[in-house]
Amino acid sequence: MIAIVIPAHNEEQRLLACLQSVRASMRHLATHAVSATLVVVLDACDDGSARIAHAHADHVIEIDARNVGQARSAGAQRGLELGADWLACTDADTQVPEDWLHGQWHCGADVFCGIVRVDDWGDYAPEVVRAFHATVPRDGHPHVHGANLGLSRQAYLQAGGFLPATAHEDVGLVRRCEQAGLRIARRIAPCVVTSARRDPRAREGFGDFLLTLERSVAQPGAGAGLG
Repeated sequence: MIAIVIPAHNEEQRLLACLQSVRASMRHLATHAVSATLVVVLDACDDGSARIAHAHADHVIEIDARNVGQARSAGAQRGLELGADWLACTDADTQVPEDWLHGQWHCGADVFCGIVRVDDWGDYAPEVVRAFHATVPRDGHPHVHGANLGLSRQAYLQAGGFLPATAHEDVGLVRRCEQAGLRIARRIAPCVVTSARRDPRAREGFGDFLLTLERSVAQPGAGAGLG
């Protein structure tokens, strides 16, 4: 069984689309005789996120930490308690493809590290979009995105799970998986679509990376590596 873990902090504008895409992936997975359960962790939400989560998730956890590491950890723990063999992680401002869960389940490794793409660039200049796409990811890429990450129950426990970090909790977990000698599938598919918004919920995450990339384009030589 797969447990999908989604942290959310005031995501009423994007959460519904996220959960609908995950539900579609769960239905696709069921055609392959694999079950899944959806866990949403509401972290310090004071908007309409709770209403949406309770209507579309199987399990809703509410915390008041303002800490993405703690939120992911709480969701993962609930998934393990429910008997999950695999934990699939994404973000509340992300939409996943239909084959997302099936692709992770059959990645042939202990850990799945996928990539993200952006469909709506908002008011970002064309130069920023070109800079983002300057390096085309291939299988074996070095990127880690909490919006497209999965790992087995054993790998999660062996690596010590998500730590209570306000940023890079996903990178830290994957680094510990590497140190433990676990098998990591770094694949370009299935790829998820995430937000290019300018008000990212988790500091130093993908949203801040795009803002840094924008500054580097405006100031050639500053540089910014794809996270």
